[in-house]
Amino acid sequence: MEENNKKYYVPIWKKSNLTIEEAVVYSGIGRDKLRDMTSKEDCPFVLWIGNKRMIKRRVFDAYIDKMYSI
Repeated sequence: MEENNKKYYVPIWKKSNLTIEEAVVYSGIGRDKLRDMTSKEDCPFVLWIGNKRMIKRRVFDAYIDKMYSI
């Protein structure tokens, strides 16, 4: 394998940003619910990269810690 083609594995709990699918696995919250939550303008833990939404993991953790229900 050439040096340029190496793939790196980073555990979910070490990533700073998660895809929706990673956030589903990480949190146990359903994909549709996460999409609904991150579609709101005031969502503090969404990061838009073009049309792709990412979840800011540390902000997401803090948000979930504060919530009683979602």
